[in-house]
Amino acid sequence: MNPIIQNMIERRSVRKFKPDLPAKEEIYQIIEAGLFAPTGRGLQSPRFIVISNPELIQKLSEQNRIIGGWPESVDPFYGAPVVIAVVADEEVPTHVYDGALAAGNMQNAAHALGLGSCWIHRAKQEFETPIGKSVLEQAGITEPVEGISFLILGYPEGEPAPAPVRKPNRVFYLD
Repeated sequence: MNPIIQNMIERRSVRKFKPDLPAKEEIYQIIEAGLFAPTGRGLQSPRFIVISNPELIQKLSEQNRIIGGWPESVDPFYGAPVVIAVVADEEVPTHVYDGALAAGNMQNAAHALGLGSCWIHRAKQEFETPIGKSVLEQAGITEPVEGISFLILGYPEGEPAPAPVRKPNRVFYLD
């Protein structure tokens, strides 16, 4: 099988991480994969905020927990040492799809490099809060953007669960 397709098939969401920070070169490669994801009309609407500051990650995780309605014992970022916030230019009609494709590319790139990742939802709501707006300000993002996802990233702790059996009747060929 083609190694790129094999990588996509073997990738799993990781929800337990070692505390070690990935190498900057690995993060650069993952971001590069996001930058080269397809975008509607080639408008390149996604923006990426790479966060490795533990205090800021904790604030974002806590806000995400509150939005999700979970008890205080839950860490929606699963202790990941790096969070990549994916936001996209609201004025581009395909911005949500563009950001989702970029996040998917980055997840596949992370797996190819031996890193674990997981898409974490609620970025839209989080970037509407004072904490989210502060992150955008710190990053120097001034255009109107929508939060698309948080991509948590790090070295996996343990082996990921096996892939669930694929549901039947999901492909239709019209020859």
